[in-house]
Amino acid sequence: MTVATALPPKRIDRKLVEEIVREIVLRQWKGPPQRPHLVVSISARHVHLSPEHVEVLFGPGYQLTVMKELYQEGFYAAEETVMIVGPKRRMLPTVRVLGPPRGATQVELAFTDGISLGIDLPVRLSGQIEGTPGCVLVGPKGVVDLKQGVIRAARHVHMGPMDAAYYGVKDGDRMALRIHSGPCSTTFENLVVRVGEKIKLEVHLDTDEGNAADLDHAEAVELLKM
Repeated sequence: MTVATALPPKRIDRKLVEEIVREIVLRQWKGPPQRPHLVVSISARHVHLSPEHVEVLFGPGYQLTVMKELYQEGFYAAEETVMIVGPKRRMLPTVRVLGPPRGATQVELAFTDGISLGIDLPVRLSGQIEGTPGCVLVGPKGVVDLKQGVIRAARHVHMGPMDAAYYGVKDGDRMALRIHSGPCSTTFENLVVRVGEKIKLEVHLDTDEGNAADLDHAEAVELLKM
C-alpha cells in the first residue's frame, strides 16, 4: 500500500510579491510620459580654443578662468575674450571664449557677424570645420593665424536618450522649433538632433535667429518632429 505524502508548500518570497504588485500598479496609474523641460538658448558669437592656442594667446601654462557655468554640465563661459580680425582688417574686438578647451579651435558667428568681418560663413555642425574660412585671433600675449574653423553653427537641439525616445528621434534626425511670440511667431526647421549621455534638452539658436523670433518675449516654445 502506497501512502501519498503532501509536499510542504513553498515559502512565498514577500519581497518579490511586493515588487510585482508595485510594477502592476505603476503600469495602470503612471499615465502618459511627461513632456521634457525644453530650454531654448541664444548662442552669441564665441570661440572654442585648443590648449595650444590658449597658451599662444594668453601665455605659456595659462588656464582659462570660469566666469559662468553654462546650462550643459561641464561647459562654461570664460573670463577671457579675444579679438577676431577678418579680411581688410575688419574686426570684432571682444569675443567670449567658451571652455573647456577642445581639440581644434573653432569660431562660431552669426551671419551678421560674418558680414561685419567680410567672411562668407558656411553653415556647419560644430566640429565639422574642414575647408572652412579662417581668421586672425588676437589675445593679450600673442596672435593666432587660424587657417580654418570659422562657421555659422547649424541650428541644433541637444538631448539625452530619454528625450530622444520621447520625441521618437535619433542622433542626426531633423526637428522643427515653433516659437510663439505674438507678431514675431516663427517656426525654425531643420534643427539637427544631437543625442548624448547626461545631456539636458536644449535648443541652440544664434543671435540673428533669436532676434528675428523675439525669443526674449516668447510665450511658449514647441519642439516638433519633422
